[in-house]
Amino acid sequence: MSAPEMISMGCRLNIAESETLRQNLLASNIDGDNLIIVNSCAVTNEAVRQTRQAIRRAKKANPEKNIIVTGCAAQVDPAMFAAMPETSAVVGNGDKYDVANFKLGLQSNRPDIRVSDIMRITETTPHMVSAFADRSRAFVEIQNGCDHRCTFCIIPFGRGNSRSVPAGLVVDQVQALVDQGFQEVVLTGVDVTSYGPDLPGEPTLGMLIERILKHVPALPRLRLSSLDGIEIDDRLFELLTGEARLMPHVHLSLQSGDNMILKRMKRRHTREQAIDLVERLKTKRPEITIGADIIAGFPTEDEAMFANSRSIIEQCDIVHGHIFPYSPKKGTPAAKMPQVDGQAIKDRAKILRGIVEKRAQSWRQSLVGSRQSILAEMSGDAGYSEGFARIQLDEPVSKGQIVPVDIIAINDKQLIGRVAA
Repeated sequence: MSAPEMISMGCRLNIAESETLRQNLLASNIDGDNLIIVNSCAVTNEAVRQTRQAIRRAKKANPEKNIIVTGCAAQVDPAMFAAMPETSAVVGNGDKYDVANFKLGLQSNRPDIRVSDIMRITETTPHMVSAFADRSRAFVEIQNGCDHRCTFCIIPFGRGNSRSVPAGLVVDQVQALVDQGFQEVVLTGVDVTSYGPDLPGEPTLGMLIERILKHVPALPRLRLSSLDGIEIDDRLFELLTGEARLMPHVHLSLQSGDNMILKRMKRRHTREQAIDLVERLKTKRPEITIGADIIAGFPTEDEAMFANSRSIIEQCDIVHGHIFPYSPKKGTPAAKMPQVDGQAIKDRAKILRGIVEKRAQSWRQSLVGSRQSILAEMSGDAGYSEGFARIQLDEPVSKGQIVPVDIIAINDKQLIGRVAA
């Protein structure tokens, strides 16, 4: 009996949860031979479209298998996925760790939809993962849900309110993964910088990181997923700039470079605060690389507002950019605001991607002649540096290992490295 095939859409949290789900089902003797599970994403309309496309492709390639859809898009709009002829069942985000729900649609006496009210969940169960079979780095969920209500975002309705995993359980999971041989762990969640206020003693993300580094001394590399810059307190700032084992790669949930748009998004930072944060980070630790999420064409965005988003890429030296063309999500306040022309949104997203790529290429060029420490991917012929530069190796190395590499060339957008003697 084998584990079901997992198709994971969207974020790193989905990757972590898909692996946990796969292991849970395998341990529970659920027959996975005839089962495909699609872990959906609802962050944009395009993400939902891609999820539906993945379901159709999976069924076409495996007509004899049952397809069960879970994840955020399934939670937000279960009826839409249940109506797809390819789908056997829909399981909500709050229900996917009950393995019995994955018999839905496979037995005539069970309903096709099992989606409960995500807003009633008040705890995060620490779903433990023993290993990630096909990855060189491991993802650990420390937090789920979100208490903020950005006007463009549907995710709180797919994930529920913010809730944190107790620090001791996080440390145990990190230790277990290190024992399995993992050299890098990524802390992930929906809003990781909101970690802790729901737990006894109200620990912070910085306190959790300190505890991991202290109690798992054999962990060489700890990386963080997307951060809300306004929640980076002094403790976390000092760790980001002074702790060598915490990777110099800060990905900010920026969303826009214009203050009026940020206000209409109900973001809690200003343009000036974002620029100041990056300046302080890079002053104390110059090798820090900055990534950011930016939405192009948010409702009411005019050319002057868009110009502020263009310029903040330069001012924050963003080299890892996730650029999202805005699309209205039903049920969000932004969907009712005056919309920007669709072609203008596409054009603006293309411009922003071009600006980020220009800065990224300049950054990659600056690395030629340097020595970088990389974590080799499962193929062994490439890996990522501490600042998350992808480097192709001229000769393969052992997968999942950290090796020193001299950057000897750049080929188009690809850095070429040679293992240091």
